[in-house]
Amino acid sequence: MSATRPTVVLVHDGCSDAATWVGVVAELHRRGLTVFAVANPLRGLAHDAAYLGSLLAGIDGPVVLVGHAYGGAVITEAGAAPNVAALVYIAAYLPDVGESYDGLVARHAPGQGGAHLLRSAVHTLGAGQATELTVPRECYRSLVAADLDPELAQALAALQRPVAERVFSDAPTVTAWRELPSWALVTGADQALPPEVQRFTAERAGARVTELAEASHAVAVSRPSAVAELIHEAARGI
Repeated sequence: MSATRPTVVLVHDGCSDAATWVGVVAELHRRGLTVFAVANPLRGLAHDAAYLGSLLAGIDGPVVLVGHAYGGAVITEAGAAPNVAALVYIAAYLPDVGESYDGLVARHAPGQGGAHLLRSAVHTLGAGQATELTVPRECYRSLVAADLDPELAQALAALQRPVAERVFSDAPTVTAWRELPSWALVTGADQALPPEVQRFTAERAGARVTELAEASHAVAVSRPSAVAELIHEAARGI
């Protein structure tokens, strides 16, 4: 693998999968960048960050690490890897040490948490019973993908992967954004992750913020060119 240009590593949200990056990947390929869209395990922040860290260790040269929504918490923890050179947050939150999603929403957008999510009890090997969350299909478009065609939104709803409930209360032990240049895209019409939380955490981190006032949570699908351009800007910066 060439080490002369940064590699872009994309980390998807909970209740999602790597397919949501397909348009962004195509746009970044047109810009000559090498891209990996990681299958985020969605089992908990420590678990997911450790998994991502093991993948980063196999990449030569600098990495631009990109996280969508909960993926932002994952890259905040895993971004301490020595080859990560820049962070990009897409419709994401940038937690501080000891700060969870639930805590941020309670302070900055009370009443806008995960009340609409569907909870399911599952049995996991070696860990007993756990609770997983998904977005109910009947409200997926209104919560996640209001700026997408209804048929495409329903396809994304069918493709979503469950996320462990604990990710809402998990908090990072390190904050890579304190040491690295960061970029953030705030989605102003987001009904899944409150724009107030996105905006506050991005500005607190000193990230270079771009805001799309009418973009939904599914901005990587609805606005792949805008997302790719922000990532490319970060890549050029290193």
